[in-house]
Amino acid sequence: MNRKALSLAIAAALFAGNLLADDFDPNAKDGGAAVITYQNDVATLDPAIGYDWQNWSMIKSLFDGLMDYKPGTTELTKNLASDYSISEDGTVYTFTLKKGVKFQNGRELKASDVKYSLERTVNPKTQSPGAGFFSSIVGYEDMTTNKAEHLSGIEVVDDYTVKITLKSANATFLQVMAINFSFVVPKEEVEKWGADFGKHPVGTGAYSLAEWKLGQQILFKKNPSYFKAGLPHLDTITFEVGQDPMVALLRLQKGEVDIAGDGVPPAKFLEFKNDPKFKNLVVIGDQLQTGYLTLKTTLPPFDNLKVRQAVNMAISKDRIVRIINGRAVPANQPLPPAMPGYDKDYKGYAYDVEGAKKLLAEAGFDKGFDTEMYVMNTDPQPRIAQAIQQDLAKVGVRVKIKSLAQANVIAAGGSKDQAPMVWSGGMAWIADFPDPSNFYGPILGCDSAVDGGWNWALYCNKSLDALAAKADSMAKPEQQAERTALWKKIFIDVMADAPWVPIFNEQRFTVRSSRMGGSDALYVDPVHIPVNYNYIYLK
Repeated sequence: MNRKALSLAIAAALFAGNLLADDFDPNAKDGGAAVITYQNDVATLDPAIGYDWQNWSMIKSLFDGLMDYKPGTTELTKNLASDYSISEDGTVYTFTLKKGVKFQNGRELKASDVKYSLERTVNPKTQSPGAGFFSSIVGYEDMTTNKAEHLSGIEVVDDYTVKITLKSANATFLQVMAINFSFVVPKEEVEKWGADFGKHPVGTGAYSLAEWKLGQQILFKKNPSYFKAGLPHLDTITFEVGQDPMVALLRLQKGEVDIAGDGVPPAKFLEFKNDPKFKNLVVIGDQLQTGYLTLKTTLPPFDNLKVRQAVNMAISKDRIVRIINGRAVPANQPLPPAMPGYDKDYKGYAYDVEGAKKLLAEAGFDKGFDTEMYVMNTDPQPRIAQAIQQDLAKVGVRVKIKSLAQANVIAAGGSKDQAPMVWSGGMAWIADFPDPSNFYGPILGCDSAVDGGWNWALYCNKSLDALAAKADSMAKPEQQAERTALWKKIFIDVMADAPWVPIFNEQRFTVRSSRMGGSDALYVDPVHIPVNYNYIYLK
């Protein structure tokens, strides 16, 4: 997820239990106003542009896509589409739209709006960070190189039918149709506001923008014409920005704030966790995230498999989790536990100092070696790096820590000559959508093992790339069990090559006031980051 330059430590979460059985809570109450605080202002509410954890769920409440997820889960469901079909070869998707869905300006949404919106995101003039998600559509290259003004692979069959043709079968395409970059916008409003459309958003969503005082607050009001009957529950939501997280928590305790959007600051974490008054107000969820240490497989001595395996065995992940007050669980593979394809039976590399020394000796490094580790210079990342440094010193690996600004770490990580090790904290991978392919291609695949890429280990296993391509060609529902099993094999085979040391999977902590209702899963929703505003309500 290239939202990494924005506050990635707080992002997508998946509550492990208490998932909603269906779309509606029979106990939900309608009406009332909620107050939510954030430290930072919002840059844009344009679905083609916004790509940070803070505006992600706001945009989802203003706009809709053809597909969505059942609230609080990663289960795909139809949204603007009333139905869809996939051709036998998996390359043609035909979507039938729901009739009577209206934009907030009163006009009915049509198939031509879907085509326009997808083309707008792909158009280089829009400068969308999500354009690449649509590279599988026929005509993508022509449009991105200004050889064509439209995507030839998108056909408006009639007012309520749109057909999308892909270059090859792609099992993730329905997931792409559920991300914000595919959300439908009205052409006339985009043309009216131009570059300011993100400050004057018009969609089909559960809420509309009522007021935006830059640097102060954003006011959402209920959309009375929303096509999902019974939603949303709240009349208004006020997002107060410029609010210090500590002050926000104090105000929440006084009943002035309903959700502290930035979560629990580290300095207040233990107090909230242990105080019986607030224990029931803290919602905990497992993120679709993995924090890892990369080992540049092309640079000596990390071009030696035994060295990489030794480093995996030398690091105490439990101790690192304690450093961050237990706000994570130890990881043993690239995929987080909430992701399809995670192998719960895989044990990984056990913490074994003597075993690590033995492997280093077998690799010809019985006296250890000197190396460097790059780390982002904001707390707690340097402290985590120091813990890794101390562990590796026990097996003779002498590590010099280079603590730099995030942009400099990213640049070094993507260089073939620098950063033999990178601790990914603060930049760790978070799923763009809940599919295992998103954890492979961008950060472990051969195509990303290039200068400037996110595959900082420069790891390239062409046989696994072939298996990954095979998995992504399995687009039919009846192939999904086989596809998941294949992804499980791929990631365990990656660990046999040990290009990473998976360290932990961060957890998300959201604090809500006692008057807020709705399943806990809505407050650590995996795709409505960080909160699913459409379904929460006041008790």
